[in-house]
Amino acid sequence: MRLRWAGAVLLSAAAYYVYLPLPSAVSEPWKLMLLDALFRGFMHVGDMAHTLGVCHRVHFLNRVVSWVEVIEARSCPGVHVSDITLGGVATRVFQPKGGRKLKRGVIYFHGGGWALGSGREFDFHVRKGNESCCPLVVSCCHSYRLAPEAVFPDQYHDALAASRAFLSARVLDRYSVDPERLCVSGDSAGGNLAAAVAQELGSDSSAKVKFKAQALIYPVLQALDFYTPSYQQNQAVPILYRPVMARFWLQYLGANASLEPLLLANNHSSLDQQSISAPTRSKLDWTALLPAERKRHFRPVIKETGSPGLVGEVPGLVDVRAAPLLADEGVLRRTPQAYVMTCEFDVLRDDGLMYARRLQDAGVAVTSDHYEDGFHACMVFAFLPMWSSVGQRSMDGYIRWLDENL
Repeated sequence: MRLRWAGAVLLSAAAYYVYLPLPSAVSEPWKLMLLDALFRGFMHVGDMAHTLGVCHRVHFLNRVVSWVEVIEARSCPGVHVSDITLGGVATRVFQPKGGRKLKRGVIYFHGGGWALGSGREFDFHVRKGNESCCPLVVSCCHSYRLAPEAVFPDQYHDALAASRAFLSARVLDRYSVDPERLCVSGDSAGGNLAAAVAQELGSDSSAKVKFKAQALIYPVLQALDFYTPSYQQNQAVPILYRPVMARFWLQYLGANASLEPLLLANNHSSLDQQSISAPTRSKLDWTALLPAERKRHFRPVIKETGSPGLVGEVPGLVDVRAAPLLADEGVLRRTPQAYVMTCEFDVLRDDGLMYARRLQDAGVAVTSDHYEDGFHACMVFAFLPMWSSVGQRSMDGYIRWLDENL
């Protein structure tokens, strides 16, 4: 009898830990709850290890990620896989076997808040893309340096160096890639890097070869407003919570973690911050950039007074290399055609929607691919054991766009 009571208590505790009140429209909520419970559990253990001085919380989480990612460069019948370096950056190359025709090329930067992952956990996704578009696509997945050891602009410089090497005649010839059919892509923090690279190389008049396309998957593009409608609507929706995103930003920008409450209160973007000009503010004015169905009943949170000097202390907050949404229209105009994936239940939804709108206003052809039942990082779950419907649909939509536009 005691064992039954103990079992009932443990089961109730587990259910309490796992259960979250989620929006009814989110795809397969119980799978998301289970995933979130697992992720939160690992984060709590990482926080404990960090507090006890055992290891940094990020190092623990990366160890967990390494358990599930594909470590070895294993080739398969249709795709040759190898690990090389491009521009000094570790790179996994997926090259279709056979055929003499020049192939399309995609360089991909993984997500993880500029701190987690290695790119190899996307092994299944890149193989899927190659199989779907085979024998036409050469994909390169890059493992840039990570926080906390590396901070901005290190990750940006790695992405840029790898991209320049990818566009070089030597690499294109080696892998038989068509210089007219190249794409830069990435998800989340990797989408941030891809957008920044597209801006830099699009404005580089000395570049002989340029990207034809940019494909950004639920990208993070600004850190000045943590009260966009999507941040307000989805602040408690897994797997990317509002405070976690603020933490990732501070870590990436090499700032003190104690500043997190100031960012979450929008004190860093108050009107008394002289470092933020009116033109800069207009570039993330969601009241003008978002459609009515996304703005809904939400109101902007703009402080008259905040924490003077905070932007001076963390200049990366207004650096377009870190926050591509803040780029001038002339810079955006020189970027290639774009694919921007967004998810309704993602705090970063409005970053992507505003960027798509700004690109369109600058004259860039944009495909905005929005998933009404999607959540952050959903495309990662296009495979077992955490397969989800929206994961499969988003993966298929991304591959379809590449196939039709590259």
